[in-house]
Amino acid sequence: MVLKIEIDNESGFCFGVTTAIKKAEEELTNKQKLYCLGDIVHNGMECERLKKMGLETINHDEMANLHNTKVLLRAHGEPPYTYEVANKNGIEIIDATCPVVLQLQKRIKRKFDANPQAQIVIFGKNGHAEVLGLVGQTNSRAIVVENLDDVKKLDFKRDIYLYSQTTKSLDEFRRIISYIKRNIDEKAQFESFDTICRQVANRMPNIAEFASRHDVILFVSGRKSSNGKVLFAQCLSKNPRSYHIESPEEIDLSWFDGIETVGICGATSTPKWLMEECRDYIISYLHQRGVSLA
Repeated sequence: MVLKIEIDNESGFCFGVTTAIKKAEEELTNKQKLYCLGDIVHNGMECERLKKMGLETINHDEMANLHNTKVLLRAHGEPPYTYEVANKNGIEIIDATCPVVLQLQKRIKRKFDANPQAQIVIFGKNGHAEVLGLVGQTNSRAIVVENLDDVKKLDFKRDIYLYSQTTKSLDEFRRIISYIKRNIDEKAQFESFDTICRQVANRMPNIAEFASRHDVILFVSGRKSSNGKVLFAQCLSKNPRSYHIESPEEIDLSWFDGIETVGICGATSTPKWLMEECRDYIISYLHQRGVSLA
């Protein structure tokens, strides 16, 4: 038996996460105290690696009690209030907000300032860090919709301006646009703005093709990752033998009995080194059993 193991080249950190981690590493190399507001990435093992380097994760309440130190803002972005707290407490902000998210924040703020009576609607996950930052641009008046049922509760007699969390499904966003167009009052204005990150959106078809090419798929991702949940669901739809794991220790070696190919992929919050560790774990096991590798 010969087994082939392939790591998906398209998986791994997106540009925003890569930049945030590089900024953290640069500060930590200087041996300076650095706090991060929230998990820098939704991956426990990568957070633990950076913690060992000296990165301390804090929440908003803890930040409010800090003074004269450095705080890194992760790629998800923050509402205006966070910057106000930093300014008041003499905190130096290391701003790693993703440029795509930052541009979206500015667009929402401009639209809200121009028409504060309109419904600013954000297709996203309630409570998600990025969404909290977006809602903050509207004095917390934006309406978050997670699905079509939420959309049905909008006031279709009032203007609606629709945006999306950058990591949401493009197909679902289009379905919401179609529904609003069919139901909006003729006297009300509706505008939609496609604010989904293409680096993330393009991973959907790529990972579907990757999953269909292998007998077994190991999808490596933190279970808190919204992007990870969406991408794993895509894998599972194309390959029922797809398994969501967070670390090599969760691998069930019986998954590989009688198969020829294993594909390893992950979310935009999954470090490459973690996928490689999963591959090496499998290789070590197979060598012990005398299985050849392609």
